[in-house]
Amino acid sequence: MEKETSALNNTKRVRAPASILRLIDLMDRLRGPGGCPWDAKQTDTTLKAYLLEEAYEVLDAVEKSSPHDVCEELGDLFFQIVFLARLAEERGEFDLVDVMDRIAEKMIRRHPHVFGDAHVESPDEVASNWAKIKRMENGAKSGAADQLLSIPKNLPSLLRAHRISERASKLGIPVAEGGEGLKRILDAVSDLQQASESSSGEDAVNALGGLLFSAASFARAMGLNAEHILRVANDKFTEDVALAEKESKTIGICLEKAHAPQIEKAVQDDKV
Repeated sequence: MEKETSALNNTKRVRAPASILRLIDLMDRLRGPGGCPWDAKQTDTTLKAYLLEEAYEVLDAVEKSSPHDVCEELGDLFFQIVFLARLAEERGEFDLVDVMDRIAEKMIRRHPHVFGDAHVESPDEVASNWAKIKRMENGAKSGAADQLLSIPKNLPSLLRAHRISERASKLGIPVAEGGEGLKRILDAVSDLQQASESSSGEDAVNALGGLLFSAASFARAMGLNAEHILRVANDKFTEDVALAEKESKTIGICLEKAHAPQIEKAVQDDKV
């Protein structure tokens, strides 16, 4: 096994430089004279949407457990990275090699238990050390508030709530977990019920916000991710609708006009 791993690593070392240079040359051609008019007009701003779209397509491929699709979508995402690095290079800021060098250097700094003399006992200790090293790297921006504010605001809100809760926990900030976390959720539900009964829109918004954040934090403490959980729930709902529509057609019922019990029965009948 060790010999096989070594052989694979050697093969990657031979292939990697040529593959990276091929992409760099390709981007030179696309952005250069006589290249592609569409690629030539792109900017950091116009590429942001494509970067996000490609990242989500990678996520979809991973969740479908399709190696072929994952490989293809990772390529699409990496191309956006190459593209953004090329735009920065044209402005004299940095290039793709700088990007790769900096991430390699960062990973070495953040893994002193692998590349240095540090010793760790568990993944939690690795995460704690990572947070400490990151605070030292940030220098003046090492306060707890700065650490939380540095989490990208453009993340999907449930994922951002997960990251805020996760980072707060690493920083030693009390975050309701376990039984206390569940109590926070139940308290938020109670607040929401009171707000709905009093027809207070602002109170309902606050209660819902507290409920969603508490749920995301509770999921994280259980080793889960609320963003992923909701995606699964979304998929289940749409699949159930598709099943109900399929079954309702076989018995001559229009789904849009069907009653809830008929829809539920249609879903269950199709699953049998």
